[in-house]
Order: sequence, then structure tokens, then C-alpha cells
Amino acid sequence: MESIRLFKALTRDQRNTFIACFLGWALDALDFFLLTFVFSAVGQEFGRTVPEVAFSSMLTLMMRPVGALLFGLLGDRFGRRIPLMVDIIFYSVIELCTAFSPNFTVFLILRALFGVGMGGEWGLGASLAMETLPAKARGLFSGILQQGYAFGFLLAAIVYWLVFPHFGWRGLFIAGAMPAVLVLFIRTKVPESPAWERQKTSVAAKIARPFSQTVRQHWRLFLYAILLMTAFNCMSHGTQDLYPTFLQKQCGLDVAQVRNVSIIYSLGAICGGTLVGALSQRWGRRRAIIAAAGLGILLIPAWMFSPSLPLLIAGGFGMQFMVQGAWGVVPVHLNELSPPELRGTFPGFAYQLGNLFAAPIAVIEAKLAENFPTASGGAGYAASLGIVTLIVFIALIALAKVGREARGIEF
Repeated sequence: MESIRLFKALTRDQRNTFIACFLGWALDALDFFLLTFVFSAVGQEFGRTVPEVAFSSMLTLMMRPVGALLFGLLGDRFGRRIPLMVDIIFYSVIELCTAFSPNFTVFLILRALFGVGMGGEWGLGASLAMETLPAKARGLFSGILQQGYAFGFLLAAIVYWLVFPHFGWRGLFIAGAMPAVLVLFIRTKVPESPAWERQKTSVAAKIARPFSQTVRQHWRLFLYAILLMTAFNCMSHGTQDLYPTFLQKQCGLDVAQVRNVSIIYSLGAICGGTLVGALSQRWGRRRAIIAAAGLGILLIPAWMFSPSLPLLIAGGFGMQFMVQGAWGVVPVHLNELSPPELRGTFPGFAYQLGNLFAAPIAVIEAKLAENFPTASGGAGYAASLGIVTLIVFIALIALAKVGREARGIEF
């Protein structure tokens, strides 16, 4: 009831802004996750192995800090809205071009460029949303906003089911150009961040300083945020990127079954992010993260080693409920920790540098799986994903425990 009341209390501009930022992140995630469903298909066409194709996802993650820094600096200088529109158009065009890759080299280059666009979207969207919403609503809407990522995965599963059997993997990337339409909505319905409008004069001198100087001033905060986001990104990509491959190769599920499992655990992610994000307004950001990660550890056996499909589905639902529950706190937590003059840059740049350091996670898991052969001689993805996820959860709990709480500060 409190959540409904908070939503009804938003003005039209606040609702439009939040919807645009949510959809921007969801469609960005859609474009990223489409590839995770077709590692095998892309590899077959270009004569590459699954680990080699997984490297393209790693490359995308590695390039995201470049986009976060580039578009974040533009956002701090010129406002959040216009750089956000430019970024959405950019990554949509790159996604469309990927569909026409003539060889694997061009495919890798385009996935790297897509990483630049993907890296720019989250920081701008999160700062625009958090600066527009009232302080008391940040926890709830932070959780919902971050679940644009899970919603994007859900959309990717549906697009995969509808498009792949008829048009192959290239058809998926043509469908992935749809986010460009969102720019029309932002152009006509979304105003500039009121916090940026109020602060652009008072922080103009700080913004004009060299970025390196500002980083040196806040280097401890930057270092902590980067380590925290490395753990977060290892957690999300470590539990998601190879999971469809695990379902296909080790569990023997067909396209329809993979779709069903993916839809169900994506719904778990959306529910978890929304609930834990809202609870962080009462519990505090760090305590909510620790609780979700701790419960995630307990769910690893059900998630990876369930003996039947219904139990596997339940385990996947619970795992993504906790993973994305913890993630639901991230948009508001990073924006509240951020220096005011760098709120367009700091959250996204720290987030994407964490992505950079977490980028090898899918490749590491794929290689590690080869050391745990199954009875049929295939790679043991269950053992690999289970071991890596346990280590990452423990690291995340430790980092959240030593961090700073900034719940509810005024922007």
C-alpha cells in the first residue's frame, strides 16, 4: 500500500522521467542479453567455440567504462537528458549493424562499440531518475529501475523464442534496434533533471576542474565503489550469462523450455529487486544488500543441483530474486554516495569499471566448467557456476559491511 501511495504521489513529469529511464535500461539489457541465448549459434556460423563467442560479451563489458565516462561527463556538463537520447540512438544503431556482421572480427568490433553505448545509459538514466524523484521514494523506485535489467532479460527470452526459430541469430539483432523509438518519448515528455538545473551554477567551477583532480580528491570513495561494483557485476553476470548455456548443454532443455525457465527466474528478479529496494528505505542500503546476498548463498544447491525441472525452476526464481534484490539497492546507493558535481559521472563510471573487472567472469566459468566433466563428457557448468557464485557472494557481503551509509540525503 505504501508503494502504491508513493507512485500516486509522483507528478506527471516524475512518472514520465522514471518510465523513460526504466525503459532505457530495460531495452539496453535486452540488446545485451540477446547474444547470451545464441552463443552456440553464432559460434557455429563463424566456426568458433562457446568460450570464444563468450569473449564478445566480455569485450562488451570491458568497453562499458568508456561509455560511462564519456556520456557521464557530458551529462554533468550539459544535463542528463540530451546525452541520454544520443546514447540510446548510438547503441540501437550498433545493435542493428551487428545483424549484418560479415565475419567474427567485425562482430567483435561491433560488440565493443555496443559496450560504449551500453555503458553510457545506466549512469545517465539512474542519475536523472534519482534526482527527479522525492527522497522518500528513492528506495522503491531504485529497486524497480534496476529491474529494468531483469525485465530486459525477460524481453530477450521472449524475442529469442519468437524470432530465433524463424530468422536465426541475425534476426535477433535486427529486433534489438527497437530502443531508438524511446528517444521520441524522452524528447517530448521528459524534462531535464531539476537537481542538475538547480546545481549547474553552484557547481560549475567544480565541473570545470580536470576530472583527474576530482578523482584524486575522492579517490577512497572511487576505489570503494569500484570494488563494490566489481563484486556486484561478478554476481549478476556470473549467475546469468552462462545460465542459458547450462540449461541447454547440461540439462538438455529445448528452446521452449529455456524460454520458460528464463521467464520465470526473470520474474523472480523483478520481484526481488522491487521488494529489497523498497525495504532498503527502512533497513538501510548496506543491510539490505547483505541480507539478499546471505540468502543467495543458501539457494546455490537448489539453483544448480536440483534433480528435477520444477525444483530447478524454483531454485532459479529464488536465486535471481536475491541477486537482483541486492542489485535493486545499487542505483540509489551509488547516487547517494556520489559527490554532487559528479553525479552524472560517478555512479555510471564506478558501475562500469566494476563491469570491466568482472568482464572475464563468463569466460572463467566456461573454462572452469571444462575441469568438471559430466557423465556424458560435457562441461560441468553446475559445479563451475556454483563455486564462483559462492565466492562472489562472500566478497559482496564483506564489502557492503565496511561501506558507508548515506540513505536519504538531499540532492
